[in-house]
Amino acid sequence: MAPRYTRPVPHLTLIAGEASGDALGARLIAALRARAPALRLSGVGGTLMEAQGLRPWFPLADLALMGLIEVLPRLPRLAARLNQASAAIAADPPDAVITIDSPGFTFRLLRRIAPLGIPRIHYVAPQVWAWRPGRVRHYPGLWDQLLCLLPFEPAFFARHHLPARFTGHPVLESGAGQGDAAGDAARFRARHALPPAARPLLLLPGSRRTETARLLPILAETLARLAPAHPDLLPVIPLAPPVAREVRAATAAWPTRPLLVTDPADKADAFAAAAAAISKSGTATLELALAGVPMLVAYRVNPLSAALARRLVTVSHASILNLLGPPCLPEFIQQRCTPDLLAPALAGLLADPGAAAAQRAGTAAALAQLRAPGGLAPSEAAAAAVLETMSRRASPVAGAG
Repeated sequence: MAPRYTRPVPHLTLIAGEASGDALGARLIAALRARAPALRLSGVGGTLMEAQGLRPWFPLADLALMGLIEVLPRLPRLAARLNQASAAIAADPPDAVITIDSPGFTFRLLRRIAPLGIPRIHYVAPQVWAWRPGRVRHYPGLWDQLLCLLPFEPAFFARHHLPARFTGHPVLESGAGQGDAAGDAARFRARHALPPAARPLLLLPGSRRTETARLLPILAETLARLAPAHPDLLPVIPLAPPVAREVRAATAAWPTRPLLVTDPADKADAFAAAAAAISKSGTATLELALAGVPMLVAYRVNPLSAALARRLVTVSHASILNLLGPPCLPEFIQQRCTPDLLAPALAGLLADPGAAAAQRAGTAAALAQLRAPGGLAPSEAAAAAVLETMSRRASPVAGAG
């Protein structure tokens, strides 16, 4: 069993750079509190981490950027935030620093604070196995422990003599399609007074401004192409807090105004009620798979960013589930991310129950590989790894628990 900390008030710094990291950090904090109830928390996170007691240094939205070209105009602000974060850690050293994904920012921070001798733990392995594998040579000494979400990642890092540990994928405890949090389709339809024939279509354009700016116009045109033959489709968009304002503004003029979902319980109900979905690649596809929602995967970035990426990517699929076994999700990436291709593909998925059932079977097999070792919830496995790493560095005093 993981050690239970006896130090009265351990101080942890957590840094998340986007909405998915905020959810990850919040569940990790809750699991850590189960072992060390009194925690002092500082760093960067969103509303979920703040609800768990994190005192933020600056808004998470300042770090939520994507794309090689899109980041360039924000470099001065990012540099200032890096200076602010490293200064805060030096002024009030925590017992450990836990960075969550967003390697463009967090790795610079980990390197900057290395001389302080504080245990450093990075949660979510950089996907160097997918693109630019040569980057791995820059990682020795960057972290004391790497917590991996995918089962094949520790072996990759072990080949480079880097400590890494598979803790399971936290989407498995997100509540999507599971237990009491599975969602209620009838409740969703009643709450929003949906006509009996209406079929909710989930649209998940991402949690970064650069993602939503490129995907929302494509999704709008896809809906327009589908509308004559599918007037029953009702677009539903679960809002990510960092881009809520932008999504509201961008969809205000859509011919069919989408339902904008903000409440987590309402989001779960929307997943339960959905006939299908179009989602950006990433964690959202796992949540949809857990809820059994048939989907298409769509993604587009700046053309120059895409051209650079094509020279660096070493995997053939963008979706995690397609990397864990036989490909099961249709992908429409970059030049294929067009209404001309998305509209007929979605129409076919809606019209063919067999295709939807085959997709569900494929995603279920892939999801089974993401379970944490030892029967623990992923956040519990991650918390155990955090405490063990801190114990090895002899920061707080650990006792049997």
